[in-house]
Amino acid sequence: MIRVRNCILIAIAAMLTPSAALAHHSFAMFDQSKTVTLQGTVKDFRWTNPHVFIQLLVKNDSGADEEWSIEMTSPEHLARVGWRPGTLKPGDNVTLVIHPMRDGVNGGQYLSGTGPDGPLIGSPGPKGEGK
Repeated sequence: MIRVRNCILIAIAAMLTPSAALAHHSFAMFDQSKTVTLQGTVKDFRWTNPHVFIQLLVKNDSGADEEWSIEMTSPEHLARVGWRPGTLKPGDNVTLVIHPMRDGVNGGQYLSGTGPDGPLIGSPGPKGEGK
Protein backbone atom coordinates (compact mmCIF):
# COMPACT_ATOMS: atom_id res chain seq x y z
CA MET A 1 0.00 0.00 0.00
CA ILE A 2 2.87 2.39 0.80
CA ARG A 3 4.46 1.61 -2.57
CA VAL A 4 1.22 2.46 -4.42
CA ARG A 5 0.88 5.71 -2.50
CA ASN A 6 4.50 6.66 -3.28
CA CYS A 7 3.99 5.90 -6.97
CA ILE A 8 0.87 8.07 -7.03
CA LEU A 9 2.72 10.94 -5.32
CA ILE A 10 5.62 10.67 -7.76
CA ALA A 11 3.20 10.65 -10.72
CA ILE A 12 1.42 13.75 -9.41
CA ALA A 13 4.73 15.54 -8.84
CA ALA A 14 5.88 14.64 -12.35
CA MET A 15 2.67 16.01 -13.87
CA LEU A 16 2.93 19.29 -11.96
CA THR A 17 6.60 19.95 -12.68
CA PRO A 18 6.33 20.81 -16.40
CA SER A 19 3.44 23.20 -15.83
CA ALA A 20 5.35 24.98 -13.07
CA ALA A 21 8.40 25.32 -15.31
CA LEU A 22 6.33 26.67 -18.19
CA ALA A 23 4.49 29.10 -15.94
CA HIS A 24 7.72 30.66 -14.66
CA HIS A 25 7.90 33.60 -17.03
CA SER A 26 6.52 34.89 -20.27
CA PHE A 27 8.31 37.48 -22.32
CA ALA A 28 5.03 38.53 -23.94
CA MET A 29 5.07 41.80 -21.98
CA PHE A 30 8.13 42.94 -23.95
CA ASP A 31 7.83 44.05 -27.57
CA GLN A 32 10.45 41.78 -29.16
CA SER A 33 10.02 43.55 -32.51
CA LYS A 34 11.35 46.88 -31.16
CA THR A 35 14.59 48.01 -29.58
CA VAL A 36 15.06 51.26 -27.67
CA THR A 37 18.35 52.84 -26.63
CA LEU A 38 18.25 54.63 -23.28
CA GLN A 39 20.91 56.97 -21.90
CA GLY A 40 20.64 57.68 -18.22
CA THR A 41 21.90 57.43 -14.68
CA VAL A 42 21.65 54.30 -12.56
CA LYS A 43 19.35 54.91 -9.61
CA ASP A 44 19.56 51.36 -8.28
CA PHE A 45 20.98 47.99 -9.34
CA ARG A 46 18.83 45.34 -7.64
CA TRP A 47 20.67 42.01 -7.51
CA THR A 48 17.69 39.85 -6.47
CA ASN A 49 16.06 36.56 -7.40
CA PRO A 50 14.43 35.66 -9.65
CA HIS A 51 15.55 38.59 -11.85
CA VAL A 52 18.03 41.45 -11.57
CA PHE A 53 16.70 44.96 -12.26
CA ILE A 54 18.35 48.22 -13.25
CA GLN A 55 16.41 51.29 -12.14
CA LEU A 56 17.46 53.98 -14.60
CA LEU A 57 16.75 57.72 -14.55
CA VAL A 58 16.30 59.00 -18.11
CA LYS A 59 15.71 62.65 -19.05
CA ASN A 60 12.48 63.17 -21.01
CA ASP A 61 11.97 65.84 -23.70
CA SER A 62 11.26 68.52 -21.08
CA GLY A 63 14.42 67.65 -19.12
CA ALA A 64 12.67 65.94 -16.20
CA ASP A 65 13.85 62.55 -14.92
CA GLU A 66 11.69 59.53 -15.74
CA GLU A 67 12.39 56.24 -13.98
CA TRP A 68 12.71 53.13 -16.13
CA SER A 69 12.75 49.59 -14.76
CA ILE A 70 14.95 47.29 -16.86
CA GLU A 71 14.61 43.56 -16.26
CA MET A 72 17.58 41.27 -16.66
CA THR A 73 18.03 37.54 -16.19
CA SER A 74 18.76 35.81 -12.87
CA PRO A 75 21.77 36.67 -10.70
CA GLU A 76 23.13 33.15 -11.33
CA HIS A 77 23.13 33.62 -15.11
CA LEU A 78 24.66 37.08 -14.86
CA ALA A 79 27.37 35.86 -12.48
CA ARG A 80 28.40 33.21 -15.01
CA VAL A 81 29.24 35.94 -17.53
CA GLY A 82 31.06 38.12 -15.02
CA TRP A 83 28.42 40.43 -13.55
CA ARG A 84 28.57 41.10 -9.81
CA PRO A 85 26.30 42.96 -7.38
CA GLY A 86 28.63 45.96 -7.70
CA THR A 87 28.92 45.98 -11.50
CA LEU A 88 26.65 49.03 -11.65
CA LYS A 89 26.44 51.65 -8.93
CA PRO A 90 24.01 54.49 -8.29
CA GLY A 91 25.20 57.51 -10.24
CA ASP A 92 26.82 55.52 -13.07
CA ASN A 93 26.03 56.93 -16.50
CA VAL A 94 25.05 54.12 -18.86
CA THR A 95 23.53 53.48 -22.26
CA LEU A 96 21.21 50.46 -22.40
CA VAL A 97 19.55 48.74 -25.34
CA ILE A 98 16.23 47.14 -24.42
CA HIS A 99 13.05 45.59 -25.76
CA PRO A 100 10.41 48.03 -24.43
CA MET A 101 7.21 47.10 -22.63
CA ARG A 102 4.24 46.49 -24.95
CA ASP A 103 1.93 48.63 -22.81
CA GLY A 104 4.16 51.71 -22.99
CA VAL A 105 5.18 51.67 -19.32
CA ASN A 106 8.75 52.90 -18.75
CA GLY A 107 10.49 49.55 -18.65
CA GLY A 108 11.91 46.77 -20.74
CA GLN A 109 14.08 43.72 -21.16
CA TYR A 110 17.86 44.26 -21.11
CA LEU A 111 19.70 43.36 -24.31
CA SER A 112 23.09 45.10 -24.03
CA GLY A 113 24.73 48.16 -22.61
CA THR A 114 27.68 50.45 -22.22
CA GLY A 115 28.84 51.54 -18.78
CA PRO A 116 31.20 54.25 -17.59
CA ASP A 117 34.21 52.14 -18.65
CA GLY A 118 32.92 50.79 -21.98
CA PRO A 119 30.81 47.78 -22.98
CA LEU A 120 29.21 46.07 -19.99
CA ILE A 121 30.32 42.53 -19.20
CA GLY A 122 28.39 40.06 -21.33
CA SER A 123 27.43 42.70 -23.90
CA PRO A 124 28.61 42.30 -27.48
CA GLY A 125 31.90 44.07 -28.07
CA PRO A 126 32.89 45.93 -31.23
CA LYS A 127 33.31 42.66 -33.14
CA GLY A 128 30.29 40.95 -31.58
CA GLU A 129 32.40 39.36 -28.86
CA GLY A 130 31.40 39.51 -25.19
CA LYS A 131 33.90 40.73 -22.63
